[in-house]
Amino acid sequence: MSTKNYQVEGLTCENGAASVEDEISIVAGTQGVEIDIESGRVAVTGEGFTDDQIVEAVANAGYKITEP
Repeated sequence: MSTKNYQVEGLTCENGAASVEDEISIVAGTQGVEIDIESGRVAVTGEGFTDDQIVEAVANAGYKITEP
């Protein structure tokens, strides 16, 4: 199992973080999501998921991953 970190643009509130967490949790292989609203950092733990899947999940929540 590994953890990948992503930087999410425009994440400013608990509701947004909850939406991002919900969408990422749907992705097969993810086992945990940790979000730091202040920095916009999202840590996804699991295995077998791709960066593209996480980018798409974050987009479904209405946000965008920026380059680290």
